[in-house]
Amino acid sequence: MIDAMIKGWGAAASITFAAAAAVTMTGCGGAADAEPQAATAKPSVVSLSTATTRFQDAVTKFDLTDGCPKETGSCWDKMTAVMEPARELRKAMNAHSAGPAFWSEAYSLIDKMEGGMAAGEDRFSNRPAVLGSAHELSRWLNAHPAQ
Repeated sequence: MIDAMIKGWGAAASITFAAAAAVTMTGCGGAADAEPQAATAKPSVVSLSTATTRFQDAVTKFDLTDGCPKETGSCWDKMTAVMEPARELRKAMNAHSAGPAFWSEAYSLIDKMEGGMAAGEDRFSNRPAVLGSAHELSRWLNAHPAQ
């Protein structure tokens, strides 16, 4: 009987020791908590004029008539190159004081571009949605400069 009690006490002590060691090894006590965690940096938004210039430069560079054959090829690289600054432009518009009502038509054109991108790179029919809408947006930006 005493032998069984010693074995039981020994097992309980070894379990307790193992648990204490595991807590210490995982850093759940003391020193690990003392180190401050780095704050996550919020991505900066470029100015509206910079975003507009980048977008319009991309539209000019990848004009519908240059390097995008009508019958073959998806022009995915050109659509992607125009879409990236359009997304940046949307972020700049969101941060601008003009407000969403002013940008509603521009948002709609960017949404149409996003829809064309969602169709995928193997679709010929998505080029007008992306590249055509990019040209419309470029014209809209020229006609509606934000103050």
